[in-house]
Amino acid sequence: MTDAVKPRRSYHSPRRQQQAAATRRAILQAAQRLFDEQGYPATTMEAIAAAAGVALKTVYVVFATKSGLLRALWDLLLKGDQERAGVAERPWYREVIEEPDAAKQLRLNARNARMVKERISGVLKVIRSAAPVDPDADALWRLIQSDFYDNQRAVVESLRAKKALRRGLDLTRATDLLWTLNHPDVWLLLVGERGWSPEEWERWFADTACSQLLAKTG
Repeated sequence: MTDAVKPRRSYHSPRRQQQAAATRRAILQAAQRLFDEQGYPATTMEAIAAAAGVALKTVYVVFATKSGLLRALWDLLLKGDQERAGVAERPWYREVIEEPDAAKQLRLNARNARMVKERISGVLKVIRSAAPVDPDADALWRLIQSDFYDNQRAVVESLRAKKALRRGLDLTRATDLLWTLNHPDVWLLLVGERGWSPEEWERWFADTACSQLLAKTG
C-alpha cells in the first residue's frame, strides 16, 4: 500500500511579490519615458528592457507583447494605481454617479476628467499619434473612446433618472454631447495645442456641460 501523495503547498513570498511589483513599475516607467521621447512605433522592447535595467526576457514574461505593455501603461495611468478595480468601481467615479444634485454632478465629472487627463495626457498623445500607423495602437485608441462613451452614458443615465435633462434631449443625444465635450481629442487640442491650463479646461467643460445638458431652472 502506497502513501497518498500530499498536495504541494502554494508558496507566497511577500518579498518576491514586492520585487515583481518593483520590476513591473520599472518597466512601465521606462516604457512611458521612451514612448514619450520616441513614439510608440519606434520604441523597441529591447530599448525598454535596457532602460528598465532588466533582461529582455523579463519584459516579455511580464507583458508578453509591446501592445500589452502599452495597454498596461494606459490602465495604470487611467486608474492611478495598480489595484484591479475598474474605473466604474472607483470611489471618485461612484461619487459622481451617486451625487443627487445634477449641476454638482457634472462639475464633479469635470473634476475627475481633468484629474485623469492630467495623468494620461502624455501616453494619450502617444496612442493618438500612433493609431493611424499601428494596428495595436489603433485598437487601443478605439477602446479608449468606447470606454469613455460608456462612462459618460452612465452619468447621463443618472441625470435622466433625476429628470434633470434639458427638454427634448434624449439619452443618446445627451451622451453624444457629454462624450464629445470630454473627448481626448478636445483635451489635446485645447490644452495640448492651444495652451489652456487644466483648470481652465475643467471650468469650460463643466460650464458647457451644464448649459448643454441640464433643464433650465427658475
